[in-house]
Amino acid sequence: MIVKPSAGVASSTGYSGDDIRDLMLESVEKRFGNQPPATPVQWLSDNGSAYTAEQTRLFARQIGLQPVTTPVRSPQSNGMAESFVKTIKREYVAHMPKPDRETALRNLAIAFEHYNEQHPHSALKYRSPREYRRLAATSI
Repeated sequence: MIVKPSAGVASSTGYSGDDIRDLMLESVEKRFGNQPPATPVQWLSDNGSAYTAEQTRLFARQIGLQPVTTPVRSPQSNGMAESFVKTIKREYVAHMPKPDRETALRNLAIAFEHYNEQHPHSALKYRSPREYRRLAATSI
């Protein structure tokens, strides 16, 4: 399993290592509850200092994540994440209230849920990612 959405949104400028570690923990707790994942989950990010800091990488491993960064000077390898960030910013962040960090993180969780459950994607025949996966699972 690869975790991209959280990392993609967090790749915007202005996030500290503490913010990223909070986001990592919140993501793991939301997905796995109080038990860490049985096998490491890849956490894909760019090479920003908040992600590559030793404290962040160590924390990620402690909570069951395997930090993975895109290759330096290889924008095509980060294209999917960059596209995701643009979509989230354009379709969600630009329209949501952000009076404080807690509200912003709460609203991002709502945006992720909508993006994955309801937002149509042209590459998925205008289905949401979850709808596409459900249909694919029933056709096996």
